[in-house]
Amino acid sequence: MKENLHIYAKAFIPSRWIKGSGDEKMAEHVGEIPSGEKEFEQLTRRLRDIVEFPEISEEEFENMLKNASRVYGGPLPHRTYSLCPETRRVVPALVWESDGKVWITKRCPEGMITDLYYESVEQYYRFQRWKYDFKLKSVNVENTGVNCPFDCGLCARHRSHTNLLNIVLTNRCNLSCWYCFFYAKEGQPIYEPTLEQIRMMLRNAKKQYPIGANAVQFTGGEPTLRDDLIEILKMAKEEGYDHVQLNTDGIKLAFEPELVKKIREAGTNTLYLSYDGMTPQTNWKNHWEIPLIFENVRKAGGPGIVLVPTTIRNINDHELGAIINFGLNHLDIVRGVNFQPISLVGRVPKKERQRFRITIPGAIKRIEEQTNGVIEMNDWYPIPIAGHIARFFEAFTGSRYYMTSHYCCGAATYIFLDREHKRVIPISRFLDVEGFVEYLEEKAEEIEQWKKLGKLQKLKLGAEIFLKFRSFYDDRYAPKGLKVLDLIKNAFMHGNYDALGKFHENALFIGMMHFMDEYNYDVERVERCVIHYAMPDGRVVPFCTFNVIPELYRDKVQAQFSYSWEEWKKLHPDWDYWSDKYFRSKEFVEKMKKSELYRKTYIDIEDYFGTIKTKV
Repeated sequence: MKENLHIYAKAFIPSRWIKGSGDEKMAEHVGEIPSGEKEFEQLTRRLRDIVEFPEISEEEFENMLKNASRVYGGPLPHRTYSLCPETRRVVPALVWESDGKVWITKRCPEGMITDLYYESVEQYYRFQRWKYDFKLKSVNVENTGVNCPFDCGLCARHRSHTNLLNIVLTNRCNLSCWYCFFYAKEGQPIYEPTLEQIRMMLRNAKKQYPIGANAVQFTGGEPTLRDDLIEILKMAKEEGYDHVQLNTDGIKLAFEPELVKKIREAGTNTLYLSYDGMTPQTNWKNHWEIPLIFENVRKAGGPGIVLVPTTIRNINDHELGAIINFGLNHLDIVRGVNFQPISLVGRVPKKERQRFRITIPGAIKRIEEQTNGVIEMNDWYPIPIAGHIARFFEAFTGSRYYMTSHYCCGAATYIFLDREHKRVIPISRFLDVEGFVEYLEEKAEEIEQWKKLGKLQKLKLGAEIFLKFRSFYDDRYAPKGLKVLDLIKNAFMHGNYDALGKFHENALFIGMMHFMDEYNYDVERVERCVIHYAMPDGRVVPFCTFNVIPELYRDKVQAQFSYSWEEWKKLHPDWDYWSDKYFRSKEFVEKMKKSELYRKTYIDIEDYFGTIKTKV
């Protein structure tokens, strides 16, 4: 049966069919290239939830702006700077509260523009408490940053080191997503940096002072289309990157088990796998291929998988709890779920933003509802809380890695599965996270005064911390059958990558990362961005400048370093554009529906929350 599934799945078009025919005509013969257009149209026929944007006059805006706080982390209303979607100028902006939500308003030449910033003012202030700033002491450009975000590189104004380096390996893709402007269409230039350029980008990010990059994500397009992918993955390890992840739709991994094995053996730690929902409508990219991807990863013994749902109001926000439940059912290979509230990049009418905008608190609230209150709003913490923990690790072990994004950029928690009682337990139910972090900060201050610890002092302090740790830990509520206390102890005692890795193998990480667009753009956030793109011109650029201002960064630089269509064809005479594309046949879908593998993946699974209503 499995061999038959592979046969039905992969069908390529003879070149004689291509000339003079469009995608639709070719699809009649061999199936369709997944694009999502039909599914999106179906899902938007009935809209359940529209966000009403408040309006303020120019006079009200000016009055609030005069009295607004200006220091980072100040109370609302707060003054910042944003982008005008039309003129692309930097304009003053106001972050303010109304009706329990947080909004951002800016005055552009064409009028006042307001958008949703954060769906809970209570969560905004709770997260704000954990703000943490870090000063980068090295720069890639001579610019002062006074024109932020138009002179990124990184510059002297940036306040975070690179936590995750993104390197685009290609703009070729095996799908044709209707909303995507990034992948190369037929006849367009091909961006594919050379091995030498990739090595330079890896080394460049390592040179950051005082902390060089230690984690890299290879992305695209679809990076698995590169024939030299394995060499690139090995290169990252050679250059000293402890964590290597591959951002993929997983299509090739479904049908090439040997490729999965080679990717793992090359040192890849994580497959950052697109997964937008539980049905063929919400996850049209790879719903039918996921069972094969999971099977091949299990056979290869890894890499671990992080599911990455792009989260959109009225499209898939009703399935967030079901996605977490799905991850728990495949905990042997799924290490996390990282939700990404949609970034509405480009010119997007107000009506569309009201239909599709969702923010981190909005997504967390839906998770609370869809998990029957098992995962609550207060179980989540903002990313910069890790900065407070990092301060202790630097003082205690000398290791330095500060996650210091803006407190509105991301949030996370860990959940554990008590298999014996079929219970899901967030870490905050048995660990006083906030109390423990405060204690670590106190200890960090003590250690910093001692300046240098001897080996014996470290052992004594480690024992003291572990004894004190027990006072923050409540064994009555901890998951049974897992030595959670030992896992946490090792993670904090050793503070190294292996110890943290073992912790991840026994818990499901749930994260949120909300990248910005022109409408909710906040310069204070981009100054603290921790996810950066390396570019072949030597610059390192924050995610939300690279993708939101493509005319200055992504598109401009990639055009400069791309091959023309003619050059690419000359270098790759046997390559054909349509050979990259994946055609999903009706026969394959029917075979998958009836397969035992499909049933085990989606249907015969536990409902850990008692609320999962989504039918696959």
